[in-house]
Amino acid sequence: MSLISVAMITMNEEKAVARVIEDISDALRGREYEIVIVDSSRDATPNIAAGQGARVIRQFPPKGYGRAMGRVLQESHGDVVVTLDCDGTYPASEIPQLADMVLSGQCDLVNASRLERRPESMPFANYLANWLFAVTGWLLVGVKSTDLHSGMRAYSRRVIQEVQFDPNGPALPVELLLKPALQGFRVSEVFIPYGERIGETTLQRWSSTVWTFRRILRLAISRFTPLTKHAVSAD
Repeated sequence: MSLISVAMITMNEEKAVARVIEDISDALRGREYEIVIVDSSRDATPNIAAGQGARVIRQFPPKGYGRAMGRVLQESHGDVVVTLDCDGTYPASEIPQLADMVLSGQCDLVNASRLERRPESMPFANYLANWLFAVTGWLLVGVKSTDLHSGMRAYSRRVIQEVQFDPNGPALPVELLLKPALQGFRVSEVFIPYGERIGETTLQRWSSTVWTFRRILRLAISRFTPLTKHAVSAD
């Protein structure tokens, strides 16, 4: 039986982590799975997560989103790795569908888009910004997607092993979607519901916007230069 890894990074998510892990366990009942968390919290998040069976890797002091994500992808042992935010916004019930799309050989990466329509939990300005990012990515990089910033995706083992990304700075999900597509991996997209966040957001909107365009432009330039496949770097 194939192993499904559910990978999350956490920072002060003690209000949400127990419920999220319970939802994951319910969704994957009867499947072989692991829950892997890279944690940079000052609160009880890592203790709660470990108490519910997650494998918790501490990264403290925090080294940033990109380095935490790189570490959790490397630490995951599954044939497929499904990422999601540990704040209750993404539906754990969708994990089996995403994982099976990769495990069946249908694709190498599944992007779970929040933007079939504007979610009630997403401010209108954020919704417009996400559509602008998607259109820019399509025009400059040639990759069609409705949601470059989704935190819920399923990655094959090959994608994790062979795609190198820049862990520095915000907006890493943009690169984790566009770069595999540029390297020839098969990318699919499905729509999911998007819920209310549990706890306070840590999103830095201006910095994330700047880095989104920076990553898109860098990949647009790379379309005209050879891309070499490397292992993911989390240093």
